[in-house]
Amino acid sequence: MRSSLSYALHPNRLGGCYKRGKQNYLCKNCLRQFIDSYSSLGYPDSIKKYCLHLYLEGNGLRRIERLTGVSHNTVINWVKLAGLSLPKQLEYDEISEVAQIDEWQTFVGNKKNKIWL
Repeated sequence: MRSSLSYALHPNRLGGCYKRGKQNYLCKNCLRQFIDSYSSLGYPDSIKKYCLHLYLEGNGLRRIERLTGVSHNTVINWVKLAGLSLPKQLEYDEISEVAQIDEWQTFVGNKKNKIWL
């Protein structure tokens, strides 16, 4: 007795078309539907890198979706996976003593008593 897969490769009966244009075949023994060849799922690495680059440049997830056609949920998952590959905490050998702060303003008591630091 032949397996269902061998019937799919040598179809006895056509079973309509798949929505992406591939031909469906129907096994006469088990009545399962098959297609000739299955395409790989997912996006190429170049699209993934481009979407991550757009995210790092400050583009929003919906904008990336509009530009590339990749779902924003997929981009979110890629960003999460990229974040997991980063080290947990950066280790600094020394703490700098000089910091730059531009136009830092604080209130003492109320907003009428402004102090510029």
